[in-house]
Amino acid sequence: MSVISIPTQGPSVEQVLAAYELARERYADLGVDTEQALSALAGISLSLHCWQGDDVAGFEAPDAGLGGGIAVTGNYPGKARSAEELRADLDMAYSLIPGNHRLNLHAIYAETDGRRVERDEVQPEHFSAWVEWARANGHGLDFNPTLFSHALAETGFTLSHRDSGIRQYWIGHCIACRSIGEHFGRELGTPSVTNIWIPDGSKDTPVDRAAPRRRLMDALDEIFAVPVDPQHNLDAVESKLFGLGSESYVVGSHEFYMGYAIRNGILVTLDSGHFHPTESIADKLSSVLMYVPNLALHISRGVRWDSDHVVTLTDETQAMVREVVTGGYLDRVHIGLDFFDGSINRIAAWVVGARNVLRAALVALLEPTDQLRRLEHEGDYSSRLALFEEAKGLPWQAVWDYFCLQHEVPVGMRFMDDIWRYEAQALAQRGS
Repeated sequence: MSVISIPTQGPSVEQVLAAYELARERYADLGVDTEQALSALAGISLSLHCWQGDDVAGFEAPDAGLGGGIAVTGNYPGKARSAEELRADLDMAYSLIPGNHRLNLHAIYAETDGRRVERDEVQPEHFSAWVEWARANGHGLDFNPTLFSHALAETGFTLSHRDSGIRQYWIGHCIACRSIGEHFGRELGTPSVTNIWIPDGSKDTPVDRAAPRRRLMDALDEIFAVPVDPQHNLDAVESKLFGLGSESYVVGSHEFYMGYAIRNGILVTLDSGHFHPTESIADKLSSVLMYVPNLALHISRGVRWDSDHVVTLTDETQAMVREVVTGGYLDRVHIGLDFFDGSINRIAAWVVGARNVLRAALVALLEPTDQLRRLEHEGDYSSRLALFEEAKGLPWQAVWDYFCLQHEVPVGMRFMDDIWRYEAQALAQRGS
């Protein structure tokens, strides 16, 4: 493995403090309190996705290959091969991300001591090490049933399968997972978002679109009929526009799940890679939140399709996070990451993606929103546009550097120094 070890240059503590003081004064001139923004940013807890660390392999049968239209590209050396390695990699990632954050687990990351455990029989005990690790590090845990990469999902249908036996297997799996999510919430003192996504759909145009959706609705009704404590577990359903092998028809469409969530008072999960490239997730948030109490937001970066690239500080990322912040939805939106890139250092992918979402939040928190709203209410759209554009050049990076300094994580590119050292010390020992 080739390891880069060139020391990365970055600002000194004195430079960070001086730049922050200038930025604080600049923002104060616009009526923006940077200390208030930093306090709000510290309260944002992102849910990192465990599957970035091992290319969505899990520990059930890590060499079995992916299914459900999911594909991970790249073979960068050093991916996690066990739960211990994955937790160590996550510890490294969290140490480079300012703030206190959560972890999003999939059911295939159960630890069963090498025994085969059917997915409809998975229990909280199979995640006891994850709970202890989360408790020791102050992380909340979110959860997902895994309805892909399995022999009973090879047809492309699970909860909407025409075979009642197969359907019942996946119903049992989801019921078990909700119980595990409830266990996480109870043990860790913070509710777990248990999110159901299924790959069900067809490559070509179906004759009957309604029948699989009726079966899915009945299956979900059976799953949610089993009571769990909402203080410990929050149920969510996630749509998708299309996927590999489901290009023409997806059973769990946005409209299907939106209606189901409204009817049943549960969360909708909006994944930014699961919609058409021209659709704005930012525009959906205020509409959806008029009808459901909370929602989950999975932030990804689709490039022409749901390819789950590492989140960058794009206009789309900023628009989504800005809507959450300026709309006053931080207490109603559970923000998570959902991408997987095996072509680069996987820890760097976590860190870059998470830091970009937090930076997008900071930009929004530092926006002169009160002034912009006043101009909008007065009908002065010319000044509103001018101030929108002026705000883009304000010195938010100086505030971000100060935030990193406050939280004792590397400022600027220095986090890559730590990643390269970890790669040399740990990842390089794993081989390719």
